[in-house]
Amino acid sequence: MLPHSVLSCSRPQKVCLCPFLPIQPLKVSSCLYIIQHPAEESRVLRTVPLLAACLPSDKCKILVGRRFSEDRYPELATVCRNPSTLILYPGAEATDLEEVAVMSSSSSIMIIIDGTWSQAKDIFYKNSLFRLPRQVQLKPNISSQYVIRTQPTNTCLSTLECAAVALTIMEKNESIQETILRPLQALCSFQLQHGAQIHHSKEHLLKNGLYNKPMPKNKRKLRRMELLVNNVKI
Repeated sequence: MLPHSVLSCSRPQKVCLCPFLPIQPLKVSSCLYIIQHPAEESRVLRTVPLLAACLPSDKCKILVGRRFSEDRYPELATVCRNPSTLILYPGAEATDLEEVAVMSSSSSIMIIIDGTWSQAKDIFYKNSLFRLPRQVQLKPNISSQYVIRTQPTNTCLSTLECAAVALTIMEKNESIQETILRPLQALCSFQLQHGAQIHHSKEHLLKNGLYNKPMPKNKRKLRRMELLVNNVKI
């Protein structure tokens, strides 16, 4: 039996995750800003509350919304202009986080967008503030353990997993990833025990002929699905 944490998961006792949370918030020098799409607030199986429960409150700040102007969010604007701030968003302009971490010895601020891929894309491209920080990405060499929610590809990670990997790299401490992933693993285990099914990625379903939903009529969406099947980075 794991020692009981002083932190709280706020879940019913039958499926309480508190024993799987760290006894005390993790000591990290880096700070995370989670930009959460409003639709994520209503989801039952969210990972951000578990992430926040693992970290000190001043190291994990959550902002909910779609549009973030400098007038309404002056603190965020200051953060985006800070030379040490990074934004985790993959793309042609992004640098692998490992390369950035090797060259930096100071603590960093990282912005992570929490939402579906389409929601994250909308937030990233329609908020000019988020193109001020240095854009970084994670190497696609691990698979998601968040098996109770369908991901677009086999290497897509939940927000909690992204944060766990990123903090491990920035803090140069491999135990961080293990500690933050522990409550996620317990959450998935509880859900599977109570009737949930393992969700394979859309990429896996398409490649194995298991995708049983109607194919989209929208040409752009159809093209994205073709890229998934052909294992082309999108």
